[in-house]
Amino acid sequence: MVDRLDQPRQQGLRLRAHYDPEAFGQLSERIARFLGTARFLVYMTVFVGVWVVWNALAPGEGRFDPYPFIFLTLMLSLQASYAAPLILLAQNRQDDRDRIQTDIDRAAAERTQADLEYLTREIAALRIALGDVATRDYVRSELQRLLEDLQPSSPASSEAP
Repeated sequence: MVDRLDQPRQQGLRLRAHYDPEAFGQLSERIARFLGTARFLVYMTVFVGVWVVWNALAPGEGRFDPYPFIFLTLMLSLQASYAAPLILLAQNRQDDRDRIQTDIDRAAAERTQADLEYLTREIAALRIALGDVATRDYVRSELQRLLEDLQPSSPASSEAP
């Protein structure tokens, strides 16, 4: 049968497991957040301390991991092998969020710059327009000059017969 592009594919047998990347990412962030706390360090220190004390001081049959503590080393290596990719996944998700926030901030800064340039042009236009408008002081000085022109300039002309 030929695949048609105008019809959805039939759901067939899939061999790989399906998972929700968003849910897995959130889980990895929670784990990474916990791994970076003092509480986790205290828990791990207590766990390793109890492990070492138990396997060093317990009676012969109770010791399940004698002195070189090979099993403890294996467990800690396994924990580290899972923790490192989870921490990297959480960091990648945080980088993605930071990148999106940077884009949003950049767009807001561009809008603010455009608004500032618009307002600067408007203020310049108002200043130019006000240069052509007569101010109160200018009108007063012109009226004062006209009043002086209308008044007689010499005292002899003011004494008419």
